[in-house]
Amino acid sequence: MDKNNKKLLIKRAIEARKNAYAPYSNFKVGAALLTKSGRIFQGCNIESASFTPTICAERTAIFKAVSEGETDFTAIAIIGGKTGKKIDISNSAPCGVCRQVMREFSNNLKIIVAASENDFREYSLDEILPHSFGPEALN
Repeated sequence: MDKNNKKLLIKRAIEARKNAYAPYSNFKVGAALLTKSGRIFQGCNIESASFTPTICAERTAIFKAVSEGETDFTAIAIIGGKTGKKIDISNSAPCGVCRQVMREFSNNLKIIVAASENDFREYSLDEILPHSFGPEALN
C-alpha cells in the first residue's frame, strides 16, 4: 500500500471518529477498513450506559463490511483519543477482541495506528496478535 492510500485511509478514519458516540468515556475512535476489492468501510465506537454492549470502531467497520458481503480485507486505519486532548498513537491500538475479529477474516491484515495523516505506525496482524487462533484451527 503506497503512502497516498495510507493517508486516504487515515483521513477516512478521522472522518469516522467524528461520529463516535462516547458520552461516558469521551474516548472517540474512528476506523477505516480497506477491502481487497477497494471499498472502504468506516466505523466508530458506540458506547452504552451498561458498558457490555459497547462496540469498538474496528468491529463496527468490519461488521459493516461483512454485512455487505465483503470478507477479504487488506488494511485498517485506526485513530482514537479523549475528546479535546492530543491524540497519542500508543492509545489507539486495537483491543484484544478487535484483534481476534480481524484475525477471523485475515491473517495478513495491515494495521495502521494513527495520530494524524502524517503521524502513524503500521503493523502486521501477526505482530500485534502472535500465535493467533483462527478458523483453520477448527479443521
